[in-house]
Amino acid sequence: MSSPVTDSMTPAERRAGASLAAIFGLRMLGLFLILPVFAVYAPTLTGGDDVLMVGLALGAYGLTQAFFQIPYGMASDRYGRKPVIVAGLLLFAAGSFLAAAADSILWVIIGRVIQGAGAISAAVTALAADLTREQHRTKAMAMIGSTIGLVFALSLVAAPLLYTHIGMSGIFVLTGALALGAIILLFTAVPAPPRAEVAPRVPFALVLRDGRLARMNFGVLALHLMQTALWVVVPRLLTDTGGMAVSGHWQVYLPAVVLSFAVMVPAIIAAEKRGRMKPVFVGAIALLLLVQLGFAFTASSLTAIATWLVLFFIGFNVMEALQPSLISKLAPPAAKGAALGIYNTTQSIGLFIGGALGGLLYKYFGVAAVHGFCAAIAALWLLLAATMEIPARKN
Repeated sequence: MSSPVTDSMTPAERRAGASLAAIFGLRMLGLFLILPVFAVYAPTLTGGDDVLMVGLALGAYGLTQAFFQIPYGMASDRYGRKPVIVAGLLLFAAGSFLAAAADSILWVIIGRVIQGAGAISAAVTALAADLTREQHRTKAMAMIGSTIGLVFALSLVAAPLLYTHIGMSGIFVLTGALALGAIILLFTAVPAPPRAEVAPRVPFALVLRDGRLARMNFGVLALHLMQTALWVVVPRLLTDTGGMAVSGHWQVYLPAVVLSFAVMVPAIIAAEKRGRMKPVFVGAIALLLLVQLGFAFTASSLTAIATWLVLFFIGFNVMEALQPSLISKLAPPAAKGAALGIYNTTQSIGLFIGGALGGLLYKYFGVAAVHGFCAAIAALWLLLAATMEIPARKN
């Protein structure tokens, strides 16, 4: 029987997990704050009345992230995690400040493209893996994944209030400041990583062809595709169908977020501590499929919109916590940066496709087409997950 000391995270591991989760959260908060309000703000910009351009602006950073995640991950394997993270955060801040000064939708898109060039996700998660032992890596990854869900929820409540008081330009400036604050946190709170051990190189093609990793990669693509596509549609639904001013959207988001976390926490506990990973994992995907169908056919009242938002947040937050945890178990130890780079690349592709294709479908075919496409993606994801072997929990 293991001793209590062995079974617990060390103070250094807890500090590493919490500080890296905070860095990840600061960056993601800057990205998420834009989603609930940009579709309403865009018509005030030159060219912003085109919903296709709005979708491109929302998803543009995902396109450049898709190109940079793998090189950043591999560079972090070779040159160290912290230098790569700093470079990415500086680029992200530069793109934020450019978008803040933009007076046309085109310049906002350019700013978002530069934001996406700061693709630090793989380096941050690889550093978390470096700083934690195998038996506690799942906890560290779950901390990071849960933080993404938390800041997403926070952004939904805070964004309408911030937009009312400081405007969209102020939100972009805030995102840049948060990125610079994350650099300070990186050097003041994150422990120094251990000296890397020399390990046999794992061929990149082998990592790319791994079947279980490929299913996880598709899952994160599907999740973030649905998330971005949803925010092409939902702010206008609340304004047009629900009759709510942007400043009042938080009155829908806040109860939805609170209710979703009340359900999410027991679900995560059941998955991680009680060995119910597969049912919770598959159940969350099934819930996301149900949400897309609900939005496609019944989002005709404020009550219906709010109900489907609650259910979406539950599924989204559960998967944001579970997927990084599972990837940490599946990724080859000698190629963590590369494997996480692929994972985060597919996430970024999902963000771009969700914004660009969501805007295109909304413009030419309407709201139901956006959610119908997302439902098809969710159904395919459900099929892949239902037939996937989930790694057993390590003690």
